[in-house]
Amino acid sequence: MRRNLSLAAVAALAAAALALAAPIGQAAQATASPSHGVTVAHACAAPTQKGEMACNALQVTAGTPKSAHAESDLTAAAAPSGYGPASLQAAYNLPSAAGGSGQTVAIVDAYDDPNAESDLAVYRSQYGLSACTTANGCFAKVDQNGGTSYPRGDSGWAEEISLDLDMVSAACPNCKILLVEAKTATMTNLGTAVNTAVRLGAKFVSNSYGGSESSSDATYDASYFNHPGVAITVSSGDNGYGVEYPAASRYVTAVGGTSLKTASNSRGWTDTVWSGAGSGCSRYDAKPSWQKDTGCASRTVADVSAVADPNTGVAVYDSYRSATGWMVFGGTSASSPLIASTYALGGAPSSGSYPGAFPYAHASALYDVISGSNGSCGGSYLCTGTAGYDGPSGLGVPNGTTAFTG
Repeated sequence: MRRNLSLAAVAALAAAALALAAPIGQAAQATASPSHGVTVAHACAAPTQKGEMACNALQVTAGTPKSAHAESDLTAAAAPSGYGPASLQAAYNLPSAAGGSGQTVAIVDAYDDPNAESDLAVYRSQYGLSACTTANGCFAKVDQNGGTSYPRGDSGWAEEISLDLDMVSAACPNCKILLVEAKTATMTNLGTAVNTAVRLGAKFVSNSYGGSESSSDATYDASYFNHPGVAITVSSGDNGYGVEYPAASRYVTAVGGTSLKTASNSRGWTDTVWSGAGSGCSRYDAKPSWQKDTGCASRTVADVSAVADPNTGVAVYDSYRSATGWMVFGGTSASSPLIASTYALGGAPSSGSYPGAFPYAHASALYDVISGSNGSCGGSYLCTGTAGYDGPSGLGVPNGTTAFTG
């Protein structure tokens, strides 16, 4: 049975889970206590063995998020709580009305959501978005090998799937969506699903899951994530300061998390570091050539970020099993598909390129995140929002698509 937890309790339990999953003698690094007045529950079960992943979706189960009834284009009575497409597009200056046509964003998750397509239809109808269905060629669902032998259903991962599909729809309504469902939540099966997404033509692949780093990561990198010409995004985790895999892979764009609120500045919005976002130095992955920070000799997480705080969460519709329809979600599971869709709005990456490098060449085209913290790291940029690059928010959040274009 899923339990309702304060964000502080979630962080404590997540730290314990990471400690169990970590190699012997390796301490867990999750130290943040992201308490904001709402109660949340992890959508997915914590990993119980090496090589197993958990999704990074947090459902608000009690309290009122600051993003409640945010959409000004809907009546208060009809509007679900949480940010919807209009708010997210405005906050990140996304050209969603005109961009993304012809691009396919792949979502990789574990287990089956039998209601994925019908729930997606409810979300898109609510916000006046065009239909995205199997019949019109916009939506497709396959198993990890590209067929239709779908895995068993899982209500927690179904919530993750709904969150992912809804965030692609919010950021890039004109994009096609490919859902690839892994047989289980192991890195081997999820990695196979990533390869299938690329084989089927997706140039943008979002992964909203993570687990403990291990000595197998270099093998996983070579087998599943080294896809030049494909933008692969991975959520950085919801456990505060500390690093998860595959966000640590040097071949992906690691996506951190922020709290997103309206503001009286010229942008109309402001982002601060979300205290639950993952960040820090990888134990195993080498630093990519485009990453120049000096606090980590190895790969530093994250690269960029977007909204992830459940207290400023997003609206999601899911009806499979224990779900109740409209809900509010946070976690870096929200930020990863938002960034994958932003890449898609910028157009297909050039052949042979590594899209993780793109934001580093256009850092000035991002909104910098200069405040907030996700834990204790001696006050360094690795856990503290600061001008320029920092761990929890990377180089910043989208300001249009320039930073995501090769």
